[in-house]
Amino acid sequence: MKDKTNKNYWQRLARIYAPLTELDRKFYNSICGYIKDYLKSDMNVLELACGSGQLSFPLSNYVNSWIATDFSENMIEQAKKKGVTEKLHFCVADATSLSFDNEKFDCVVISNALHIMPEPEKAMQEIHRVLKTGSVLYAPTFLWAEGKANGLRKRLMSLTGFTLYKEWDKESFNKFISEYGFTVVEMNLVDGGLAPVGALIAIRN
Repeated sequence: MKDKTNKNYWQRLARIYAPLTELDRKFYNSICGYIKDYLKSDMNVLELACGSGQLSFPLSNYVNSWIATDFSENMIEQAKKKGVTEKLHFCVADATSLSFDNEKFDCVVISNALHIMPEPEKAMQEIHRVLKTGSVLYAPTFLWAEGKANGLRKRLMSLTGFTLYKEWDKESFNKFISEYGFTVVEMNLVDGGLAPVGALIAIRN
């Protein structure tokens, strides 16, 4: 029931999600900046929880192929309206149960999603499975227990149906990622408005 309620929220939000992210363009540009140096022209990238493509469009030009996925059909529909390119493709997929082969990708990107998943552990297991050994995970994530999170705004968001499942700080998020077969190589804190965002980059062991 939790999974269905969570999905329904993002299905409803999809139509206004793209305009909302445009208001935070400076933030998303900053987030994109941390991963650019890790991307290479021969990489095949999988993005999970892509939303309306706020990272997909600016970053896909740096790689060989970019498959952007989301569990919300409405989100994918909105993303496709912006267009697709030779390198960028959108499809519906559940991050906790992926159909891709083992060790298929050179990089996985999952932005601001792990903390709103009922079972982020399953997503991490799948990420580890589809990534090649020595490949890159980029997981910028709101750290609600780090610094001064906006508690009032969080409570107001909960009234709309927004559900927060995990409240990490920098240390506990680092530990969480490491427990699933990754070595964290970089963690930068970015002002996310609602809460600090940990722009985490890790390598798959």
